[in-house]
Amino acid sequence: MSMDYIVKVEESRPATDRKPSAGPVFRCIYAKDGLLEVPAGLESPWQFFSDSALKNPNNQMLGRRVPDSKVGPYVWLTYKEAYDSAIRIGSSMRSRGLNPGDCCGIYGSNCPEWITAMEACNSQAIVYVPLYDTLGPNAVEFIINHAEISLAFVQETKLSSILSCLPNCKSYLKTIVSFGNISSKQKKEAEELGVSCFSWEEFSHLGSLVCELPPKQKTDICTIMYTSGTTGEPKGVILTNGAIMAEVLSVDHLLFLTDRVATEEDSYFSFLPLAHVYDQIIETYCIYKGASIGFWRGDIRYLIEDAQELKPSIFCGVPRVYDRIYTGTMSKISSGGAFRKKLFDFAYNYKLGNLEKGLPQAQAAPLLDRLVFDKTKQTLGGRVRIMLSGAAPLPRHVEEFLRVTNCSTLSQGYGLTESCGGCLTSIGDVFPMIGTVGVPVTTIEVRLESVPEMGYDALSSIPRGEICLRGKSLFSGYHKREDLTKEVLIDGWFHTGDIGELQPNGAMKIIDRKKNIFKLSQGEYVAVENLENTYTRCPLVSSIWIYGNSFESFLVAVVIPERQALEDWAASHNVTDDFKSLCKNLKARKYILDELNSTGQTHKLRGFEMLKAVHLEPHPFDMERDLITPTFKLKRPQLLKYYKDCIDQLYSEAKGLKA
Repeated sequence: MSMDYIVKVEESRPATDRKPSAGPVFRCIYAKDGLLEVPAGLESPWQFFSDSALKNPNNQMLGRRVPDSKVGPYVWLTYKEAYDSAIRIGSSMRSRGLNPGDCCGIYGSNCPEWITAMEACNSQAIVYVPLYDTLGPNAVEFIINHAEISLAFVQETKLSSILSCLPNCKSYLKTIVSFGNISSKQKKEAEELGVSCFSWEEFSHLGSLVCELPPKQKTDICTIMYTSGTTGEPKGVILTNGAIMAEVLSVDHLLFLTDRVATEEDSYFSFLPLAHVYDQIIETYCIYKGASIGFWRGDIRYLIEDAQELKPSIFCGVPRVYDRIYTGTMSKISSGGAFRKKLFDFAYNYKLGNLEKGLPQAQAAPLLDRLVFDKTKQTLGGRVRIMLSGAAPLPRHVEEFLRVTNCSTLSQGYGLTESCGGCLTSIGDVFPMIGTVGVPVTTIEVRLESVPEMGYDALSSIPRGEICLRGKSLFSGYHKREDLTKEVLIDGWFHTGDIGELQPNGAMKIIDRKKNIFKLSQGEYVAVENLENTYTRCPLVSSIWIYGNSFESFLVAVVIPERQALEDWAASHNVTDDFKSLCKNLKARKYILDELNSTGQTHKLRGFEMLKAVHLEPHPFDMERDLITPTFKLKRPQLLKYYKDCIDQLYSEAKGLKA
């Protein structure tokens, strides 16, 4: 297959003594003559909303299910109602002394008030800053002080946690507005610290519908989004109006050329956190197109039930959600009896064969779609026509399963907060892009830069290297952190820290992460993430953190064992310990270590990549102890601090064993 979907716009660059070599610069074929520009006259995402409200005032915009004794159907606000509410709230913010360019916090889970507060900020050119507690302890307090937030919109259930951090951020935060009500006790508590509190209702009465909106520009900051670093404090990613609009218009551009754009008939199911860029861009896109957005109830147990009630046509997920859909559907099929299982398998393989031959989704097996797959697609309500996956790699078998059984296109994308969400995306109906993150969006150029110390060469026959981005939908830097900005923005190229491999068809595959690399005392480099991925294939472990440093010649690890597997081993060896004691049992530790190393040998790991000692930990790594990020990436410095004694013990043990 030739590189059908990308074009080369600049040659590769040889290595110099200061810089590693870099591959050619590529664009998507749909941007071969130039990157997509935001048209003149469009200055702010506020225009997306105000234009839709003007065009379709009575269309359903924001919906939620109202829990009565039993939860009811979706109840909707129209575009006109949401628009009036945003204007009022914006005007109330001005009355509290906020001016264009000031920062306002939004803290809570997805709901109509979240979007209304965001649009109220957009209307007044006020910078909105999502606050979220999953960034680890004290993150909310850190962000309020770092971004100098003077007003925050807060969900009722989050009021107590914002009140508890008030003593440490009262020099900035002066006004709290609840998404709903606020008790007199909570008001009193805040007022004693000099902070005024309002219910949503009270606050909207401070403003009026007649107010002059300030002028806006593409270069104005729209939002500062804090992202979880795997080390240290959250970083505030600065996104301008222009970058956000470019990203939204690029989504539209790609759908227009390869699928069908969203219209007023479409509806989107909102459950991925609005504090992340992924969901925010898609919701802004839906608002731009006049589509409706229905919110989930905020409880993972009812996620599928809410989706079935809403019957969305656009669905964005992350691999964990898609994996649940996959296992749920598979267990239904297995329990449906042998004949139905046979029929399903036949239909699956027949349609998969046609997709692999290059037939588009709708023509691969229309009869079987009606007879067999109509049932499986009802899981999400039966109307989904666009599915997107991002945030982490989607396992290939899950992606294939969804493409076959859900009767809709599925695009896996890759992006960062720094790239305003998706910067690479697979094209929905191009089946050979399965297992990849596709090609650059139409606002971005991409190139690979060699990483010699990891053995990645951007100029080899299979180009591999760090993914670097340049274009219209990138961030403008980290808020108040010129130092961190200079580390990643070099000569106009944003260095993502992710390692990509360019496929023969021009699609990109993410294969590694650059940051997590260290040297052992004898000089070998260890790419630790790769190793962890390999060792996790051992069925006895559910997760693993591997450690080494340049003073030691070998690796050790902290392992979370699969409870069932370890208990089965104990039973067959007449060991009666409970799980916690099993983790301390020397024989159990040796058993797991041997199994891990045999997995390592199967996957051809080198001698120095083998493990010399392991500690078994009964408790999974969690966010409470600040050991992982919200997207389940390991926080290595924090893990080292937490397990320091344990690591020292492993090293002395392993050396003792050798002596």
